[in-house]
Amino acid sequence: MTAQLIDGNALSKQLRAEVAQRAAALRARGIMPGLAVVLVGENQASQVYVRNKVKACEDNGLHSVLEKHPADLSEAALLARVEALNNDPTIHGILVQLPLPAHIDAQKVIEAISPAKDVDGFHVASAGALMTGSAGFWPCTPYGCMKMLESIGYELRGKHAVVIGRSNIVGKPMALMLLQKNATVTICHSATPDLKAMTLQADVIVAAVGKQNVLTADMVKPGAVVIDVGMNRNAQGKLCGDVDFAGVKEVAGYITPVPGGVGPMTITMLLVNTLEAAERS
Repeated sequence: MTAQLIDGNALSKQLRAEVAQRAAALRARGIMPGLAVVLVGENQASQVYVRNKVKACEDNGLHSVLEKHPADLSEAALLARVEALNNDPTIHGILVQLPLPAHIDAQKVIEAISPAKDVDGFHVASAGALMTGSAGFWPCTPYGCMKMLESIGYELRGKHAVVIGRSNIVGKPMALMLLQKNATVTICHSATPDLKAMTLQADVIVAAVGKQNVLTADMVKPGAVVIDVGMNRNAQGKLCGDVDFAGVKEVAGYITPVPGGVGPMTITMLLVNTLEAAERS
């Protein structure tokens, strides 16, 4: 048995076409959905991410503003820029690219973003909305994972989902989203004594720790759905995920590849959140 691929590129294309249609409908009413992306410093990976986000906006009928600031920008100056964007009616979503330089308190900056413009879904108000099942913005990566499960028509009710990783960006919100769909959820992490014993019980596994081969074929129940959120480089410098893809695909029922899986979905869900922020405004 070889797993069916959940193609993030194809799903992303389909969702972006819907975004473009909805953006056109807003523009017809005189509303141009706008995203501000703020980059502080010269982090190369961040520059690539930011460029991709800006291009995705432009390709799908959204207006985007890219603000680049030097690495020595003060925390006070960054907070002032966020406040100005909060008050700008042409901007519906604000994204401050992480990581920030060490002298800036990232959490303080995230909390300064208006919850109505928090399209990254990192604000405490967004986390609280997810926790309580209220309307808010879901973090883009786990939101993308949920869309991938939806795309294969997977019924989560009553299924056992194991999330490997407990970050505020992926692991914790992922667990809450799965819980909302009536899955039974186990969160595993670096202090979990027997990861394999947990994953072998799982109908769905989401691997999100940023560590190569954290999930191998002997840890997967036949037919399980495996979502690989990891983004690593192997010894040859090639992009790979947290899952031993070659081995696991021979056991799993469905699997996401790296690259071309969760990655493109993250930016797509950012566009969806920005569009929703514009529609709500």
